[in-house]
Amino acid sequence: MYIDEIKKRFADDLFATQSAGIVPVEAGEGYAVCRLEINQSHRNAMGGLMGGVVFTLCDFAFAIASNGLDKPYTMTLSSSISFLSQPKGKIVTARADKIKEGRHASFYEVTVTDEFDNIIARALFNGYRISGEEKQG
Repeated sequence: MYIDEIKKRFADDLFATQSAGIVPVEAGEGYAVCRLEINQSHRNAMGGLMGGVVFTLCDFAFAIASNGLDKPYTMTLSSSISFLSQPKGKIVTARADKIKEGRHASFYEVTVTDEFDNIIARALFNGYRISGEEKQG
């Protein structure tokens, strides 16, 4: 199953998977869905969901969507995020979707929703695909 292979490929992304607790739940050509169950360690001093947690969720969904299982390594060139509201409930989900992908450059949009389908944030990612030789250098 594709998602099981994705989980194996990204298992060493320890900040996202272990520190933040993000779980990939669905992926395919040009898209990925990741989920996070909010706990107390994800909260800021005001009790809301920390912006860095939301950004990490977006970044991980982008990484999975843009790299997949057999694509060359894609790195983030630039990104931006707009925080729209605090989530209701305990689950937030990010869906990354490919908007455009060229030979080297790509553009993805990530939407974060809570368990009631309220939009929490939207992020845009520009990626750059590099070859194995560039990755090692």
